[in-house]
Amino acid sequence: MLSDYVTNIAWSPQGKTLAASSAAGEVALYSTPDKQIVKSLQPADGQSVDCLVFSQDGQFLAAGGQNGEVKIWRLQSEPELIRILKNDRTWIDRMRWSPSKNQLAFSTGRHVQVWNADRDEIETTLNFQTSSVQDITWHPQGESLAVAGYQEVKIWMVENWQDEPYLLPVDSASLVISWSPDGKYIASANLDRTITVLEWNNPLPWVMRGFPGKIRHLAWSDTATKSGAPLLAISCVEAIAVWEKEDLEWSAIVLSRHEDIVESIQFQPKSHLLASAGGDGLVCLWNQGKRLTQILDGASGGFSCLSWHPQDNQLAAGGKNGELIIWSKAMRGKGFGRR
Repeated sequence: MLSDYVTNIAWSPQGKTLAASSAAGEVALYSTPDKQIVKSLQPADGQSVDCLVFSQDGQFLAAGGQNGEVKIWRLQSEPELIRILKNDRTWIDRMRWSPSKNQLAFSTGRHVQVWNADRDEIETTLNFQTSSVQDITWHPQGESLAVAGYQEVKIWMVENWQDEPYLLPVDSASLVISWSPDGKYIASANLDRTITVLEWNNPLPWVMRGFPGKIRHLAWSDTATKSGAPLLAISCVEAIAVWEKEDLEWSAIVLSRHEDIVESIQFQPKSHLLASAGGDGLVCLWNQGKRLTQILDGASGGFSCLSWHPQDNQLAAGGKNGELIIWSKAMRGKGFGRR
């Protein structure tokens, strides 16, 4: 249990450590969950931690949130706080490590800063100009950084930050963006309740319409279907839609079971098993992104986030009352049970 709403949970790349943060400001590490070894990196201080991310090699953990500070710990036998990057009057709500280098990107209003852990310096500051930054995401190979905001997604190439970015226009504002794990597609959830999907090096994007509310989350599978493209899942209010590419178009299946807002969705690595966590206190597992196969519970006030283990059949979820729950699939065909 944490003392307040669990804002983030994240597995280390090696899967040996689970990190969690709360709206009260806590940051904690859970090492080898079987032994339940808990290390508190930061106690509650009343200021929410909204970003919590491991570096690609598992050497660093970064956190940021309401107080405008970005804190970076080096994770050795004993975690060590090595840097605090202060940003006055700025709420840090978007943060991502590069998947290929120790470069940390985080939003500060209309800007994105990129901190290089190897050189211990801010290597660039990117200006979105027309609005506050809504989301950021690295290309899966780390070759570019995409930034979402008003009427466009801007994509900067890492080799030369000073070059003009590639622009993906949208009619309203881009709120959430995500690259497919193969780096072939980038999806943007937009303020006008549309989704834009661009195939890289193809100038004509697909636009999906007709959603009943704000599109809160995007999730790609890391395995392809028969068409050669991955599945794309989105959450909108209480519903989930899973899009599959067929020939030149995308078709959708709507998944309905939740009775409150879907707070998080994620595909299991190397699988088409989709997990969804809702404010109704349910975690639903959808086989092939189509059929409901199991319902998990345990958070009386509702779930706020979830995260699949990077290698094993384990799923962690955080609750709005501070719960942290891990389920494990012990036997084939027996489903998931609490640890």
